[in-house]
Amino acid sequence: MLNGKKILLCVTGGIAVYKAAALTSKLTQKGAIVKVILSESATEFVTPLTFQALSRNHVYTDTFDEKNPKVVAHIDLADWADLILVAPATANVIGKLANGIADNMITTTLLAATSPIFIAPAMNVHMYDNPAVQKNMQTLYDFGFRFIEPSEGYLACGYIGKGRLEEPEKIVEILESQLSSKKFLKGKKVVITAGPTREKIDSVRFISNHSTGKMGYAVAEAAVEAGAEVVLISGPVSINSPQGVQLIKVESAEEMYNAVMNEYKDADIIIKSAAVSDYRPKISFDYKVKKQPGEQLLELERTKDILMELGKIKTNQVLVGFAAETDHVEEYAKGKLEKKNADMIVANNVKKEGAGFGTDTNIVTIFKRDGQAIELPLLSKREVAKRIIEEASTFVKDGKE
Repeated sequence: MLNGKKILLCVTGGIAVYKAAALTSKLTQKGAIVKVILSESATEFVTPLTFQALSRNHVYTDTFDEKNPKVVAHIDLADWADLILVAPATANVIGKLANGIADNMITTTLLAATSPIFIAPAMNVHMYDNPAVQKNMQTLYDFGFRFIEPSEGYLACGYIGKGRLEEPEKIVEILESQLSSKKFLKGKKVVITAGPTREKIDSVRFISNHSTGKMGYAVAEAAVEAGAEVVLISGPVSINSPQGVQLIKVESAEEMYNAVMNEYKDADIIIKSAAVSDYRPKISFDYKVKKQPGEQLLELERTKDILMELGKIKTNQVLVGFAAETDHVEEYAKGKLEKKNADMIVANNVKKEGAGFGTDTNIVTIFKRDGQAIELPLLSKREVAKRIIEEASTFVKDGKE
């Protein structure tokens, strides 16, 4: 899958630079055309000549060293690449990229790039766990960058933990996997709901919940990677939508219901991961209600049950619901599967550590209408999302087309 691919390898300064030399060799052996940019710090560990010999291409180190007067080097490299890999990626370069700083050859090139960018971090375990670094990585992920997670082991600083650059062979394997990923939902339309809803009390107050939309957005991304046409109907969240989706923003449960109904007829798969409010104020006000002496009674009424309504009218659509529970998870999930005429329910116990709202991980069990119950261990929401899409697609393959 790498044969003939134009790969731009960006190498930043750290002891793991020696692995980048081996990585250059592995990529070249696979038939890739590799060009290398070294940061100034990287040249302190390995010389440009090493990468030139391994890649058989000129190595770039200086934004102002223009070898060809007919082009601007960093723009030309950005346009040339089919894929860009930053390995090793230091905390410094991750921070710069997350904040749009372009002060060297690597960062100026990456700011001009439109091809897929993979980041392979390498640093001390405590640096990797630092909230600022984690926030910067999440920002880049939301921008569309993809990460090759560091492995755990003995680090150059003497610590043992997560932060070691993944082995060159594994990085090559991951890149091949990404490039060869099957578009098993190509030609299919997937509608996904995500995030919370807000039910208005007055002009400044509302009823909502703790959903951040991370799970639904991860599912949308996985569906895009599977080749689907994706419509993402989202309540108010603070994360960026995945690249390649049609985003429809809504506020209330009623708005989400209407948006889903507008899209469901030609959908192949509908995944209801949003945390929709079950109730809304019976009366809402267009002005701020001033506080009064004594207690106030807020009367609530039911909102439409979107999953149930879809279950009543579905024809060939594959219908997937979520069940965020605090107890009797299996009982409630199976009941929801039957009562709402769903094909699949993704259930979790939000009281479990690593499985609640706002986390980057989840622990779910997938209940299917054929009686299967697929228990997944603690995984990143990205990995959970991939499994959800894979399992939902089996219904399409079984004839629901």
